[in-house]
Amino acid sequence: LMAVALSIGAIFYIYGQDLPSHQSLSQYQPPTISRIYSGEGRMLDEFARERRLFTPAEEIPLLVKYAFISAEDKNFYVHQGYDTRGIASAAVDAMKGGSVRGASTITQQVVKNFLLSADRQAERKIKEIILATRLEETLDKERILELYLNEIFLGQNSFGVTAAAQAYFNKTLSELAPHEAATLASMPKAPGRFHPVRNKERVLQRRNFVLKEMFENGYISEAVY
Repeated sequence: LMAVALSIGAIFYIYGQDLPSHQSLSQYQPPTISRIYSGEGRMLDEFARERRLFTPAEEIPLLVKYAFISAEDKNFYVHQGYDTRGIASAAVDAMKGGSVRGASTITQQVVKNFLLSADRQAERKIKEIILATRLEETLDKERILELYLNEIFLGQNSFGVTAAAQAYFNKTLSELAPHEAATLASMPKAPGRFHPVRNKERVLQRRNFVLKEMFENGYISEAVY
């Protein structure tokens, strides 16, 4: 056991050298939409490489936060950057011949999206865990969630939850119903394979799973579910 612990420690020490700085995320300002207005204040057009409307964490409704946490990382508020139980569960599933799951937390996804590549190599996963741990020591949970919910791609040229709510439902975040928030939370898994028209049944199945998780995690009542 000591040899295993020392080996793991050595691996993390080696890969912990020369990593990208996570400190930059504390001052991060994502690219957003540029809009042109007439003299009367009417919007004429908008331009963006990534269609995003930045929303501070305190303005994102709890319903939306809980939907994404239930879908992506139900232990978000208790882990320190990585989820040991999630990793162990994914490893057991893989050994049983099931599909290979990343078991990445929201914090790890932030690190991957901002600082690392998207490949599935073990080396990248180790770096991801190290940086996620460091990020949790630098930023609080709400700031990490803010980065995640404003950065993620949700299909239909929508980056972040605010742009996605507008694109899919023509609503603001505060106007979303539980099933709509759950639908948005279904998208990060694979936006290209969860198109609401071409893949309607797949989207509904995933949405229902998210709603079930929200209910079991105590975020919505049984009546709402």
